[in-house]
Amino acid sequence: MRVYPTFFRLAFSWMDAERAHKIGFRAIRLVHASGAGKALYKFTAPAPSLETKAFGLTFPSPFGLAAGFDKEGLGIEALSELGFGHVEVGTITGQAQPGNEKPRLFRLVEDRAVINRMGFNNDGASAVAPRLRSARAALQRRHPGVRPLIGVNIGKSKVVELEDATEDYLLSARNLAPAADYLVVNVSSPNTPGLRLLQNVETLRPLLKAVGETADQAAGRHVPLLVKIAPDLSDEDIDDVARLALDLKLDGIIATNTTIGREGLATAPEKVAECGAGGLSGAPLKGRALDVLRRLSSATEGKLTLIAVGGVETAQDVRERLDAGATLVQGYTAFLYEGPFWAAHINRQLAKLSKLEQAREKGE
Repeated sequence: MRVYPTFFRLAFSWMDAERAHKIGFRAIRLVHASGAGKALYKFTAPAPSLETKAFGLTFPSPFGLAAGFDKEGLGIEALSELGFGHVEVGTITGQAQPGNEKPRLFRLVEDRAVINRMGFNNDGASAVAPRLRSARAALQRRHPGVRPLIGVNIGKSKVVELEDATEDYLLSARNLAPAADYLVVNVSSPNTPGLRLLQNVETLRPLLKAVGETADQAAGRHVPLLVKIAPDLSDEDIDDVARLALDLKLDGIIATNTTIGREGLATAPEKVAECGAGGLSGAPLKGRALDVLRRLSSATEGKLTLIAVGGVETAQDVRERLDAGATLVQGYTAFLYEGPFWAAHINRQLAKLSKLEQAREKGE
């Protein structure tokens, strides 16, 4: 019997979505602070067979938590104890900012989806940096072998004009790269005015080049660099980004961010309209996110690490993304609906699927 969906319906479904998120995230952190998370990890830790190599690093599992849940590096250790192979923090901006006006987070329960226009609310790169250093050191102490990894997703501060965006990204890179296992340049959120214009390859090229050089210099090592793109790009633009990533020798691409589309939803149109503008995530994004992944896989021919995200709910979804060319897979929206043991359940099912595949290959 699945208990959490009933708990969600009774405790959270009626509550403002952002308030429910804060309460749930606080509870996860409290479990960690109590010391119970260490004992919990004995049951949630991914099986050794799930270890995955990507851009020179070893991940405990190919499945991780996408950016957006922990925007400020407040719960990296706690989230790792739930079984995520990596936690991507952010989006973090060069300057602290409150984000957009509330309400700004809305559930579409019938669609197992979320609409958000959070607007990169965070404490800013200089405030988040020491939290990342602390979390990284703690994970290294606790996991002397293969540890959960930390991704850092950076974006543009809202008050910064587009022509000054590069320096704003560099401010974040200098502060955050030393504690990051990998770094992601987010140019695809629909909630910062003008941000998606940076996906144009002529603008994106110098930005990515500068961020990569600055991150490596600040960290004193190579920090794997990825770019996160929108599902709303045309196929031609996706191909352009793939060519650019190969030309710049980026480490990877994350596909995809949220969509501004509202097609094919089961939720009543008037309710969707009430939510207003923002990025849609969750189950309705599954098809397009998979299409973008397959196109990127074809265009990059295995030369880049692809991280798949968008509509991932089950181990079968993860397996499908891996088979379509992804090395790593992320989820977020389904976490809100499935509860704290979602990652552990996916890891267990992935291990079983892997054993079945190996048995079939051996003809057993």
